[in-house]
Amino acid sequence: MSVNTMKAAVLDKPLDMNVKDVPEPEIKEDEVLIKVYCIGICGSDVHYYEHGKIGRYEVKEPLILGHEMAGEVVTVGKKVNNLHKGDRVAVEPGVTCGRCEYCKEGRYNLCPDVVFMATPPVDGAWAEYVAVRSDFVFPLPDEMSYETGALLEPFSVGMHAMNRGKIKPSDRLLITGLGPIGLLAIQSAQLYGVKEIYATDVVPYRLELAKKLGVTEAINPAEESLSERLNTLTNDKGITASIETSGNSQAVNDVLTVTKRGGRIVLVGLPAVPEVGIDVTHVVDSEYDVYGLFRYVNTYDPAIQGLKDQQIDIEQVITDRFSLDQIGRAVEKASNEKDTSIKIMIYPNGE
Repeated sequence: MSVNTMKAAVLDKPLDMNVKDVPEPEIKEDEVLIKVYCIGICGSDVHYYEHGKIGRYEVKEPLILGHEMAGEVVTVGKKVNNLHKGDRVAVEPGVTCGRCEYCKEGRYNLCPDVVFMATPPVDGAWAEYVAVRSDFVFPLPDEMSYETGALLEPFSVGMHAMNRGKIKPSDRLLITGLGPIGLLAIQSAQLYGVKEIYATDVVPYRLELAKKLGVTEAINPAEESLSERLNTLTNDKGITASIETSGNSQAVNDVLTVTKRGGRIVLVGLPAVPEVGIDVTHVVDSEYDVYGLFRYVNTYDPAIQGLKDQQIDIEQVITDRFSLDQIGRAVEKASNEKDTSIKIMIYPNGE
């Protein structure tokens, strides 16, 4: 019996990525087979490419990376009734058990048995096709592009940050770090009606892009005092909520300095080291609400509905596009040109 094959980008070992013919996925009764139209390169993909591991997750066998994707349903499992062949869809890449305490509480992002694409040993979707359980697949409106569909994954991190931080339109919001997550968090805040958004980074290109997205002010904390600048900009009213996306230890301490007493702080970025020194006395005295964030939960439907009705173009973060055959060039660019390559899109089917 012959097996259908497809092309996929396989990480054999750090810095060794090759496009190979691999078996096409066979779907289960509750899954659909999706033809991948476009898929983004995430910072985690780059980290696996460079180092072969992130924390306890290590690439021990050849692995297909990629998890920010959208495409078209081409085959439907026997028990699937929410999707049809030909549907244009986005994919939430973390399939959870649905039975544990976290899943039943609605916090399925904390499920200990989650199967997350491109997290060793689970293959991702830098490939022509991928099989996904149907309840983690979301139809896209006709007017929404595949590119926007693929960006729903990193955009969801920003949305979850808004939910965790209880962000409201009246907030004076600070977002530190202007990589893809920080830039998409700006647009998530705009979707939530926030009008006063301040952003920080030390890279001029990213500061300019934040301005293009419509922030109130983009600030380089390496060139001026962040606290003094924000005091001036807010008329000494201060920042009511902060979203820290960079993982930089100085940025973590910055948000603990400039957020006003009683404010909310969401920590998104992961520091290079697990322990960062902070002034706990200041945190207690200020009665901050400090929230951690792990991926996202219950964001795809709200994101699709919100972006469908708003004039928010999240595709502005896309800086580069490559075919799957050009994956080597793409990951090298993502690795070596991090200041100016914000979001790189890969097109596995060459369209």
